[in-house]
Amino acid sequence: MTNTANPGLALGMSTETTRLFTAADIEALHAVSGAPATRTAVPEALVNGMFSFLLGVDLPGQGTNYLKQETEFLQPAPIGEPLTARVEITRLRPEKHLVDLATTCRTSDGTPIARGRALVLARDVAGAFT
Repeated sequence: MTNTANPGLALGMSTETTRLFTAADIEALHAVSGAPATRTAVPEALVNGMFSFLLGVDLPGQGTNYLKQETEFLQPAPIGEPLTARVEITRLRPEKHLVDLATTCRTSDGTPIARGRALVLARDVAGAFT
């Protein structure tokens, strides 16, 4: 689902992406951020990055400004296994251009890895509040 196909936001709209992180991805994160390199689990920053990608590209889309992200990590995300991140609109506040979204991440067998919420400002997203 992309926001350009249906520019008006509505409760319950959602989108998701699936990504498989490798040891090379973790090494790249370490090289860029200085974060400790781990070989046992996908770093939480990469899981949250999937949510950021969805918010800025699909829902609400380009022009979205991240205001807040709360994430509860339920268990380590396995390296080399597909992870699916999903965001879903749970509340719209058009008068303030705010969008609340539920965020979840699961493994390919449905095991929950993370859950939380995001708050974004969609003032500059074309057609967001039509």
